[in-house]
Amino acid sequence: MPDALVTAAIEHWAPRFVANGVDMNDFFRITGRIQKWDEWCAAWSAAAREYEEMGEEEERRGHFVTAGEHFLRASIYYHFGKFLFVHRRDEQRAAHEATVRAFARAMPHLRPRCERVEIPMDGWSMAGVLHRPEERERPPVVVIYPGLDSVKEELTFYARDLTARGLAALAVDGPGQGESEWRHPIDPHYERVARAVIDWIEARPDLDAERVGAVGVSLGGFYAARTAAFEPRLKTVVVCGGGYDIFGEWEALPELTRRAYQVRQWAVSQEDARAKSRLLTLEGVAERIRCPLLVIHGRQDRIVPWPQAQRIYDEAAGPKEIWMFEDGNHVCNNIPTKYRPQMADWLADRLGAAG
Repeated sequence: MPDALVTAAIEHWAPRFVANGVDMNDFFRITGRIQKWDEWCAAWSAAAREYEEMGEEEERRGHFVTAGEHFLRASIYYHFGKFLFVHRRDEQRAAHEATVRAFARAMPHLRPRCERVEIPMDGWSMAGVLHRPEERERPPVVVIYPGLDSVKEELTFYARDLTARGLAALAVDGPGQGESEWRHPIDPHYERVARAVIDWIEARPDLDAERVGAVGVSLGGFYAARTAAFEPRLKTVVVCGGGYDIFGEWEALPELTRRAYQVRQWAVSQEDARAKSRLLTLEGVAERIRCPLLVIHGRQDRIVPWPQAQRIYDEAAGPKEIWMFEDGNHVCNNIPTKYRPQMADWLADRLGAAG
């Protein structure tokens, strides 16, 4: 029998994996071979390498669309091998670097087109991926914030809904996320990231800096709410699966999630990580949100209980909506067709994008 961590992973994560690029048959084939959590990263990395090799073969044949999709899937599989595999940092980092490498191989072949960007912030730079809608000049931009264990590459499937509606999508690895986690810990004051990102957008003549929105998933939803509270250039925001107060729910978090918080906060112990999480709160902050706000949450969320989302909505001061799904799990990954296209429409309407 698989150990408790593997069993929990299989029970909780299948919807998220499938919603973000993992073939369902692959999910059960790969996880069916894993007995111990220590085997998780290696099993997913082996499957990723198979897709990389298929991508290389299709490139040689001149089948570039197919090659791009294979490289993209390889990147996602590497990522899901290492996303919470924080107890073996060398193995995790190797899979992280493979995630970035495989996505870089995919980018020239993906449609809609995308490009890697570097965004300066306080003497260093954050890596991002800019997805552009076809045949649109100076489109509005939606910044997409990853959560505790997601990365810019995983957010490609959110970006596709946005670009289909005439919006550019900019996914960014901020402090403690993706490429940045190795250089900077989680920053509770994530509005600093928003300031740097919008400064960068303003310097791009091919993007409309007067029409910038944001969407954040899970912890990224918390970050999106903070940016809306402190960054007046942000015109609209979506909080998807985001929490109000991480410290208040610390003891209820899954073990792997608490471990990830410790590592990505650069905390020396679980107690230190719990103490640092006191800063991850919207108390006295949510009331400053005055731009149009959409809160999306599932009542079956076992990571961020739904009352946290309700509190964000209740305290926000501007125009607001809440979509509370009775059957939704964390980030409503089990019902993506019920909210992702509609969320993209909601953002397109408020940012004036056609389509």
